[in-house]
Amino acid sequence: MRWIALLAAALALAAPASADGERLEWPLRPRPAVMRTFDAPSPDWKPGHRGVDLAGVPDQRVYAAAPGTVVFAGELAGRPVVSVGHPGGLRTSYEPVSASVRAGQRVEAGTMLGELQDGHAGCPAVACLHWGAMWGPASQADYLDPLGLVVSTPIRLKPVR
Repeated sequence: MRWIALLAAALALAAPASADGERLEWPLRPRPAVMRTFDAPSPDWKPGHRGVDLAGVPDQRVYAAAPGTVVFAGELAGRPVVSVGHPGGLRTSYEPVSASVRAGQRVEAGTMLGELQDGHAGCPAVACLHWGAMWGPASQADYLDPLGLVVSTPIRLKPVR
């Protein structure tokens, strides 16, 4: 039984969270429909979907999912992107978003980052927010499913048999 307590402690310490152990908030309001789910590549350099696509409308406000610092706000590979670094090593990204923030700016959960643009490839909705999350430095990042980090997602532990 001691190993169960050790496992639970390790999971609690390993689970990425924002400052103060808080979980993420939805970046679009009201809570959006998920149009495409996370599909982690294995290994990391192979094709996959390193985030989720959330249905929205053009010019819809996009909000920071947790407190942090804007680490990038601009064009990346021809797409407008905002990326926020959170305490503890988590980083969230939002695209295509026309930024209303600048790199180095401190944000709180719910701070408006910019406005959603239309034209996200592969999205069946008029506009989709591609929302990503990664843990660790960008050069060695582990991609995470941001839906598993949202405050409204229940955490369930399976029983030990």
